Amino acid sequence: MKVGVLALQGAVAEHIRSISLAGAEGVPIKRREQLQDVDGLIIPGGESTTIGKLMRKYGFMDAITQFSTQGKPIFGTCAGLIVLAERIQGDEEAHLKLMDITVARNAFGRQRESFETDLDVKGIDEKVRAVFIRAPLILEVGAGVEVLSTYKDEIVTARQRHLLAASYHPELTDDYRLHQYFVEMVRSQSAAAQK
Repeated sequence: MKVGVLALQGAVAEHIRSISLAGAEGVPIKRREQLQDVDGLIIPGGESTTIGKLMRKYGFMDAITQFSTQGKPIFGTCAGLIVLAERIQGDEEAHLKLMDITVARNAFGRQRESFETDLDVKGIDEKVRAVFIRAPLILEVGAGVEVLSTYKDEIVTARQRHLLAASYHPELTDDYRLHQYFVEMVRSQSAAAQK
């Protein structure tokens, strides 16, 4: 089973390492045609406006929307969460508009206010180690969105059917269980598609 990591910006190698620890093959995605060869996709962190511009430049907007329409799982971390969101607080134009959430950029402050913590995540038995770096926040979720974890009563992990979003960087720790959770989503979807 192959999970692609959108390789336009962000910690691509770290995501690929976590995917392989979680029992799948990680593939860097640099061209939209490569999406045909993977069963799931991770949109990593970085700078959401830059990622959005690069996605438009290289034709990824329609390609990823189509990927999602096929029910293939997508996991957005940090800036990737912003890219998935239907609504961004303030004036910024939303990017893929796939997930029924409203997000706030840099909600946890600047780079120097970065921190690590352990989170309870629904569906994972033990606490997950999370690194927050200029992290966004999920302000509101639609009816079809399940909140998987909160930090100080703020939503930081959510799922909407085949879409998963986290405010933090799970790939920057040795804890690969959130990637394992996503790989299971991909495995279930692949099995359902083959029936």
